[in-house]
Amino acid sequence: MSHFHYYTKQELLAQTKLRKYETKLGERFRVLPEGLESLKNYPESKYVCLGIPESIGILGDHGTRGAESTWYHFVNSFLNLQSTDACTGDEIILAGYFDFNPVAELIDKNHRNFEERIFACRHAVANILDEEVELFIKEVVAAGKIPIVIGGGHNNAYPIIKASAKALFRQGLVAKAQVNSINLSATADYRIMEGRHSGNPFRYAMEEGYLNKYAVIGLQENVNPQSMMDDLYSNVNIHYHTFEEIFIEERLNFIQSVAQSYAFIDDGYIAVELDLDALSSVASSGQNPSGIALNEVRQYIRFSGHYPSISSLHICEGATAQIHGDADQLAKLIAFLVTDFIKA
Repeated sequence: MSHFHYYTKQELLAQTKLRKYETKLGERFRVLPEGLESLKNYPESKYVCLGIPESIGILGDHGTRGAESTWYHFVNSFLNLQSTDACTGDEIILAGYFDFNPVAELIDKNHRNFEERIFACRHAVANILDEEVELFIKEVVAAGKIPIVIGGGHNNAYPIIKASAKALFRQGLVAKAQVNSINLSATADYRIMEGRHSGNPFRYAMEEGYLNKYAVIGLQENVNPQSMMDDLYSNVNIHYHTFEEIFIEERLNFIQSVAQSYAFIDDGYIAVELDLDALSSVASSGQNPSGIALNEVRQYIRFSGHYPSISSLHICEGATAQIHGDADQLAKLIAFLVTDFIKA
């Protein structure tokens, strides 16, 4: 994990706006002064929050940059939320973030054409990002903590799922190294195994046996290829509700779709996924003009937080670098989502 930067308490306090008679979350967060070895020092801290600010996996899926800066805006907002009885900050370890900028710069410097960049990004995801993220998440889950991961691209769902499954199996908590996953997203990210990128993490996880059941909420008919929809439909371990059947045709309401999806996967540990592309008019790698309302997304996260068998939370595809003046709004939204999860 040569690319991971661990926060110090001084770094967090330098970004926290202190005020008399108030306590901010940044004053209460735990850090890991000795790296992952320090996890054992905080038995009361249930959550480990970390960032994977990168767009390498998104570029490997023919996408655009922007997700590499979201983490830094999020942290600034997260640190300055109020510490209250509902979320004191003591339950959270703010570990740090992966800095894959040297990898991205190497790709930018050496690729000669579009196809070479695609190949280099996919190679980097498979051989650097996946391996380092898996190692980190595996240690967090093995310590009995729940990782809260802020991306970055959705490519990181694969190493999170893989690491969680392996760690839970090593602890004897599951009979096989498998978890289930629920994903609120406009796209299923179940493209073919053509090399690792943000469009196929769940395909790789399922084909390799680490993902048992997969539920998707909010798929949009216009952005998922028919071949992928056919694969989803024909797989008995996959359940989905489309955006159109929920919000356009109104065959069921949003909470019903969430409840039915959880009923499908609640026989095992669950990796919770949120692709910000699903939200309406939120700055993301694939900004959506017709998406799910913000309060409904918060309901999804709160609903998820009530489940005792959650193995991870992953919020990804936010793209603050693509917007002008609204980075703080997206950062605050993600911070609210994280605290919603913890308060539940």
